[in-house]
Amino acid sequence: MSTPATTPTAQPASAWAPLRIAAFRGLWLAVLASNVGTWMQTVGAQWLLVDRPNAPTLVSLVQTASMLPVLLLALPAGALADTFDRRRLLIAVQCYLAAVGVLLTVLTAADHMPPALLLTLTFGLGVGQALTLPAWQAVIPELVPRAQLVSAAALGSISVNLARSVGPAVAGVLVARAGVAVVFAVNAVSFAIFALALLRWRPERPESEPAPERFTAALRAGGRYVRHSPVVRRILLRAAVFVVPGSALWALLPLVASRRLGLGAGGYGVLLGALGVGAVAGALVLPRLRRVLSTNRLLLLAGLLYGGVLLVLALVPAPAVAVVALVPAGLAWMTVLSSVNAAMQLFLPGWVRARGLSVYQMVFAGGQALGAVAWGALGEVTGLVGALTAAAVVMAAGALSVLLWPLRETRGVDRDPAIYWPEPHLALEPHPRGGPVLVTVSYTVQPERQAEFVEAMRAVGRSRRRTGAMRWGLFRTGERTHGFVEVYQVPSWEEHLRQHGGRLTGADRAAEERARALAGDDVRVNHLLPADPD
Repeated sequence: MSTPATTPTAQPASAWAPLRIAAFRGLWLAVLASNVGTWMQTVGAQWLLVDRPNAPTLVSLVQTASMLPVLLLALPAGALADTFDRRRLLIAVQCYLAAVGVLLTVLTAADHMPPALLLTLTFGLGVGQALTLPAWQAVIPELVPRAQLVSAAALGSISVNLARSVGPAVAGVLVARAGVAVVFAVNAVSFAIFALALLRWRPERPESEPAPERFTAALRAGGRYVRHSPVVRRILLRAAVFVVPGSALWALLPLVASRRLGLGAGGYGVLLGALGVGAVAGALVLPRLRRVLSTNRLLLLAGLLYGGVLLVLALVPAPAVAVVALVPAGLAWMTVLSSVNAAMQLFLPGWVRARGLSVYQMVFAGGQALGAVAWGALGEVTGLVGALTAAAVVMAAGALSVLLWPLRETRGVDRDPAIYWPEPHLALEPHPRGGPVLVTVSYTVQPERQAEFVEAMRAVGRSRRRTGAMRWGLFRTGERTHGFVEVYQVPSWEEHLRQHGGRLTGADRAAEERARALAGDDVRVNHLLPADPD
């Protein structure tokens, strides 16, 4: 992998390099328009609830209603994106989102939008976003070279945070002059723009593609991959410890604006704009920071900076101070999320990329959704000052935890597909969906190498589980002093053939070659099929 997790990158690509690619540029601009509409929608929905009873809870529930569908549907959405045509899936979802946006507009204009219905339709928009996110994230590596993935991830953050700068400010003006219904209408149009951009994009397709995985099998395979990948699990941990306390800012900022700072809708838009300006500035300086700071050091400093901003908002009720403080908060937010997102995109192999990214989105959205509820409830009990102070303390503790649980070193890890297993030749003809299939591999290992062989096989076992095995074990043969047998079970013959045909990477091959180098040449593979196929 080209970008290390714990050491600075020597020559990071320019932040703007992916925009030179026409297909990426067109879709990026369309996503920017959609993001602007989404932030306008969020501001409009929150502002409808600011003057309601129990406003802290209701306002924070807007964020929860937006993010909870991602938590619930992320893995199924990733499986869909890995098994179906991503372009067609994205077009269908944008049409659905535009329809929900139109419904929100009409009902709001007719003054038939109670809080319960608003939150329900916001949840409906969240469902569409849950289906969009993993598919779009998985499309990006098809649009840009691998060397530009970090820059593409930073541009994704620029899109989101530029939308935070423009969307809330425009929404504040429209709410004040034209009403919330107009804001909702603009959001509906933004989904249509993304759909049109996708219709214009005509990706090249290989002449022959493997048959898509079955949906339920794809779900299980994605879950197995994440469970048995220590690198992915550590990336998810770093995302969670930042997002959960970080969500307090987004959940409580409308109340900080209206109650602590005495600002209206326009002022709230300015606060969100300051966050967006900081994030855009951060994306511009991030390549330079990567030259001198490791990723883990960036995560530590960004977390401490964000926690300091939360403390400033809690203790200093001055609008000018809040605007200035929110600029570095936006920089810190972008730095952390673009770093962990890029680490995921770079590490995940193509066959499971959307599913892995969907789990990342699930952690991100779950942290925001559940965190928003928790900080809103705490705000009801302790007030805004108490909730923001507590979030600052939790954020600082999470940032310091990088010293104990850093992102794992992945420099030099080969993530390219590797097809190196010989084609199996069986006397029987198994049904593709028949199973389970038991695979045994026999080794002969000399006594002086056995301890090292057992240790090397641990990495092989993780590889087998990531790529399809439900169970794996390494055993000694009782009849032979030097004999070892590796045993693993795969759900079906079709799943095992996928291991042969593209799920393995260069890193998997290297792990297997290390283990085999410690064994003799007498390596025998057997495939055990069900005795009763019915």
